Amino acid sequence: MTFEVKILGSNSAVAQHGRHPTSQLVNIHDKYFLVDCGEGTQMRMNDFKVKRFKINHIFISHLHGDHYYGLIGVITTFQLLQRLEPLTIYGPPLLEEIIQLQLKAGGTQLNYPLLFVKTQDNHQELLFSDADVEIHSFPLQHRIPTTGFLFVEKSTQRRINGEKTKGLTLLPKDFIDLKEGRDVTLSDGSFFKNDSLTLPPYPPRRYAFCSDTKFLPELRSIIDGVDLLYHEATFMNDAEKRANDTYHSTTGQAAILAEMAGVKHLIVGHFSSKYIELNFLLEEVRQIFPNSDLAIEGATFKVLR
Repeated sequence: MTFEVKILGSNSAVAQHGRHPTSQLVNIHDKYFLVDCGEGTQMRMNDFKVKRFKINHIFISHLHGDHYYGLIGVITTFQLLQRLEPLTIYGPPLLEEIIQLQLKAGGTQLNYPLLFVKTQDNHQELLFSDADVEIHSFPLQHRIPTTGFLFVEKSTQRRINGEKTKGLTLLPKDFIDLKEGRDVTLSDGSFFKNDSLTLPPYPPRRYAFCSDTKFLPELRSIIDGVDLLYHEATFMNDAEKRANDTYHSTTGQAAILAEMAGVKHLIVGHFSSKYIELNFLLEEVRQIFPNSDLAIEGATFKVLR
């Protein structure tokens, strides 16, 4: 089952040096979730051939323009392309008012239901849950109310142990029972305990998105052991004072948090436009946390089992 993150935009503030404001596409079990929607996101969808109508949920971390100015464009493009399926947007309380005003000012009547879920920046919340995934928000510390998002794959079914079932006559219903944890009696009358023919489920995969934020060691308990962590690293280590003053993080701080939390793979992004070349940022991150990569636009990070 698919679990991957595609980077659509990775720059901070403005589009520069061929980079664009923040946006990501999270694909879990072929369900698409858009995370942040900076200016030009719909064009990045075109560039990377994203199947945009598969996006039914959009998560906005905060109301600085480089994280949501592309949203009205996506919404109205869906309208022009005759979307009919509901679209749910999760974000700060003022977001609904902003979008509705933009639609009203343009005299736009949508063909599809547009739903809003208000996020809170002072506690963790479960925002979405279905058979495959849970999505939680958690508070970050930025200049305005900001949240991160944690994507958690639901526990999968038990796995058939091919070595143990070799030579047995299993009907389709037997496979279903075994995967769902039940013992089975085969057509020849032989009885098997479930754990004698199966293996435990794969551990659920997890992805944490930490948008604009100061260095917050207390995030360790929320992102502990995640398979993949995206954390902003707007500045290099020599600009730590600037990062602190603007409520951002440095390369070293992102790496330290990843190390503290025991994450498996770190991606850093939200690069300041002062940096044309990014490899210097990656070198600083990897000095502390070697299994790190840059959020290069177009890159897809797969979380394998």
